[in-house]
Amino acid sequence: MAKIDIIEKYFPNLTAVQKNQFAQLQDLYAEWNEKVNVISRKDIENLYERHVLHSLSIAKVIEFKPGTEILDVGTGGGFPGIPLAILFPKVKFHLVDSIAKKINVVNEIAKTIGLTNIVAEQMRAEKVDGEYDFVVSRAVTRIDVLYRWVRSKVAHQQGHDLKNGIICLKGGDLTEEFSKLKKKNKLIEMSEIFEEEFFETKKVAYVPVTN
Repeated sequence: MAKIDIIEKYFPNLTAVQKNQFAQLQDLYAEWNEKVNVISRKDIENLYERHVLHSLSIAKVIEFKPGTEILDVGTGGGFPGIPLAILFPKVKFHLVDSIAKKINVVNEIAKTIGLTNIVAEQMRAEKVDGEYDFVVSRAVTRIDVLYRWVRSKVAHQQGHDLKNGIICLKGGDLTEEFSKLKKKNKLIEMSEIFEEEFFETKKVAYVPVTN
């Protein structure tokens, strides 16, 4: 299986532009990873499964409508923001991370593949100004901490059937972590979405912030 085939397997309706953008990611991340370690060395060969498809699991939970505004907290090398921005070209993404060199990689990759719907900035989540329909993240911190950081940044006006809130990618046993949140939440097993072994312990966690 060619590396991008795993993306087309679950997202068969990609445009030629999207296929081309996804196809460029392997070489770009391999090249940048030599300069700035944004992905673990052993994972670079599994980029499409462990980073790109993993990020796109959010798109199996919700289809963002055009004009939706998304904040990606602790984006690192651009996950889940860059894959989602490719998949949803009419959605606006704001990617933030506290480490400048990682944001530089995000900006360079976005520019190279022609992504025009993202803004990436070196910034702590608590300092972000503005309102967003959804906040996404990938294992950046405990859910109760993330909720505290971003709850005031989630817009009250609804545009989706799923209420505005936090959608984050998590792994392992989350019972203790989510018991401290004391907020309504939903955990979706990625093994119900993707058949690859990597996803057996992975979850998409959704926490509505607005009533």
